Amino acid sequence: DLLPPEVCSLLNPAAIYANNEISLSDVEVYGFDYDYTLAQYADALHPEIFNAARDILIEHYKYPEGIRKYDYNHSFAIRGLHYDIQKSLLMKIDAFHYVQLGTAYRGLQPVPDEEVIDLYGGTQHIPLYQMSGFYGKPPQGPSIKQFMDIFSLPEMALLSCVVDHFLGHGLEFDQAHLYKDVTDAIRDVHVKGLMYQWIERDMEKYILRGDETFAVLSRLVAHRKQLFLITNSPFSFVDKGMRHMVGPDWRQLFDVVIVQADKPSFFTDRRKPFRKLDEKGSLQWDRITRLEKGKIYRQGNLFDFLRLTEWRGPRVLYFGDHLYSDLADLMLRHGWRTGAIIPELEREIRIINTEQYMHSLTWQQALTGLLERMQTYQDAESRQVLAAWVKERQELRCITKALFNPQFGSIFRTFHNPTYFSRRLVRFSDLYMASLSCLLNYRVDFTFYPRRTPLQHEAPLWMDQLCTGCMKTPFLGDMAHIR
Repeated sequence: DLLPPEVCSLLNPAAIYANNEISLSDVEVYGFDYDYTLAQYADALHPEIFNAARDILIEHYKYPEGIRKYDYNHSFAIRGLHYDIQKSLLMKIDAFHYVQLGTAYRGLQPVPDEEVIDLYGGTQHIPLYQMSGFYGKPPQGPSIKQFMDIFSLPEMALLSCVVDHFLGHGLEFDQAHLYKDVTDAIRDVHVKGLMYQWIERDMEKYILRGDETFAVLSRLVAHRKQLFLITNSPFSFVDKGMRHMVGPDWRQLFDVVIVQADKPSFFTDRRKPFRKLDEKGSLQWDRITRLEKGKIYRQGNLFDFLRLTEWRGPRVLYFGDHLYSDLADLMLRHGWRTGAIIPELEREIRIINTEQYMHSLTWQQALTGLLERMQTYQDAESRQVLAAWVKERQELRCITKALFNPQFGSIFRTFHNPTYFSRRLVRFSDLYMASLSCLLNYRVDFTFYPRRTPLQHEAPLWMDQLCTGCMKTPFLGDMAHIR
């Protein structure tokens, strides 16, 4: 059936969405990652990373000069894709480990559906043992890697461009070596501090919503919440960014500041002790017996952190952008509440709110219902009608996919199923939002309730999913006669 006319049509891009019920009145301690959490970066950073890594490949890894002709294409890849290293295949996989047909690319060229199915032994399914490990990395040697953080967008683009060049020029290459070289080149951009230099030189260009970050932190402190920061970035970089966003006294807002934490091993490796830094960022030698406000600490581990602060369980809410490195351990092993920062959410919601999307999705649902009910009719005329509906439904699905990204569609959906990314988002986060500034739209004692979405065997109680103050979709009433 079509959605009934009274269902609201518009979602708020600045809203916070709940996977699990959580009351902020129970939260006493707020923790934050830095990159893409406290500091949101402009997309202009991605071509800089791409170009620098591309030049490193040519100049240091002696890759062909022809690779220099490739420029960064911001609309090529999306976050959450998987890369089959041995097959040089970039693809989108759903929550049930099935490749979404039409979203498999080798280099910059789409791979036909028949070839994808043949590559995986006559199926679209990727076995569990071939999939990424707990942190999205290949479990044993070269296998399938999932790209989960926002910094991976230029990496996927560069990987695809290099493969495209080698294939286009008939050059033989080892897939594992090429993958490792590209990954190392991207890593060099970070390790050598190039990205830090670009951001520090022009913070107005690269750092977004700094005033909103200041407003969030100040508001929490005013309500007597305790704050801490755990980031993998170095102190000098974080200090300059926080001074830009918050001011020279930014450390007074935080009860604990930890830099170069080496997440995710920070959450699992008990061996690394905390080291204190002086005002210039130099290491101190004294043993750490307590974590002091206004001081800076490096490395350490979560177990010592818990022992020294006694911040445990659901009274702690930690925000980060990387589902594996930031959130997974904290939720599954330590019972913290977690919030995922998903910048792509804002754009996707704006697309969902368009009449084109709503019309396409509504008609897809209508066709799906018709196909399900009418499939019992097997006469020649009925089969012909059913075939036409199947074709129309597939065309609509492709149109809807292209609204988000022509190659890979939405980061949250593979046609009707959730993506592998969405599955991890639901599993590892209590809340998710486009940016930290979304917190400003809610009271500090607000309770978030997840929508009760019906299971397949349950009746759809649509009133349970309504929200107020939304426009109605005009064409739904006209189409309600289709049952």
